[in-house]
Amino acid sequence: MTSKAEAALAIFKSYEGEEEGVGEWFQIDQARINLFADATMDHQFIHIDPVKSAQLSPYKVTIAHGFLTLSLIVHLGASIAPKKPAALDGIYMGVNYGLDKVRFPAPVPVDSFVRARHTLMSAELKNPNTIQVKRQVTVELQGGDKPVCIAESLTRLMYG
Repeated sequence: MTSKAEAALAIFKSYEGEEEGVGEWFQIDQARINLFADATMDHQFIHIDPVKSAQLSPYKVTIAHGFLTLSLIVHLGASIAPKKPAALDGIYMGVNYGLDKVRFPAPVPVDSFVRARHTLMSAELKNPNTIQVKRQVTVELQGGDKPVCIAESLTRLMYG
C-alpha cells in the first residue's frame, strides 16, 4: 500500500523545477528593524540610526538586516497558495530543516515592501512518512531591479 507521503511525493515530482507561486507584499518598517536589532544584538548604525545613515550610508536611509529578511521567508511564503493542494493531504507537521544556500544581492530600505516567490527545486522521500522539499525562495523588493534575498530552503513534511 502506498503511504500518504509516497502519494504526495509523486505529486511534488510532477512539478519539480516549476514556480509554485508569489506571495503578498509585506512592509518592513523601522520598528520591526529595531526589534530584530534588539533580538540579535546587531545594532549597527545602518540598521537603527536614521540620522547617521543619512550622513554615512550609501543607501542614505536605514536598511533591514539581511538575516531579518531571511527570517521572514516562512511568513512571506505563507501567503503562497499550494500549487497542487493534494500534495499536502495527510500532513501533521512541517519542520524547517535548514538552508543550502543564501545570498543577499540587494538591501531592503526602511519602509519597503517585500514578497516571496517559490520555485520547487526537488522533493525526496526521507522515510515512508517524510518528504524533504527543497525550494528556491526569492525575496523581491517592490520597485527593485534585483532580489534582496535568494535562499534554498529545506522543509521536512511529515505525514500521518
